[in-house]
Amino acid sequence: MRMRLLVVEDNAQLSELLAKGLKTAGYDVDVLSSAAEARAVLMTTSYAALILDLGLPDGDGLSILRELRHRRNAIPVLVLTSRDGLQDRVNGLRSGADDYIVKPFALEELIARLEAQLRRPGQQLGSVLHVANLEFDLRSRQATIDEAPQIFSAREIAVLELLMRSSGRVVSKKQVEDHLFGLSGDVASNAVEVYVHRLRKQLSDKGARVVIHTIRGIGYLIAEDKA
Repeated sequence: MRMRLLVVEDNAQLSELLAKGLKTAGYDVDVLSSAAEARAVLMTTSYAALILDLGLPDGDGLSILRELRHRRNAIPVLVLTSRDGLQDRVNGLRSGADDYIVKPFALEELIARLEAQLRRPGQQLGSVLHVANLEFDLRSRQATIDEAPQIFSAREIAVLELLMRSSGRVVSKKQVEDHLFGLSGDVASNAVEVYVHRLRKQLSDKGARVVIHTIRGIGYLIAEDKA
């Protein structure tokens, strides 16, 4: 499955150039143009990396970056900006940026820097999620049941991570859909149900003492199976 990136850039010409270049380099790309849109999407959708412009029409990109790090979200963030002063770069890096790219820049350099960030070992802050005898390691993205490693598809793992991060709370169907497919519009109406059904069956067959409840008309909830 191709890595999905989020580009937050309000210059339409530049964002189109970035999207085209990144897709050619083998990535799936979602593009947004405002801080409000970025905040909403980043609350529900996981991306391999974020390319973030600082000068957005409704706010400073640094505030989004600080919020991500405050929530202990360790997504690699490459900051794009026309601010080229030393103090600007220092502020960006201290706010949690992984790299800082000053406009104008060469697309080849941005892709090379992005690849360098994606090669780094995962540094997820938070490590292991638990529900009953099921564990999910955020660094290795490995699920285990009774400490035995299990194999799931990439999208089953994506659903599992989202549900386990919200253990005991309902996750809406829309959140699951966004998490799986980002902002792409071509999603079958029953796609979420299919992946949840597959994951539910896999967990049951492998002996996980958990249950994924369907909350009709709302979403899904994972909890310990106390039956």
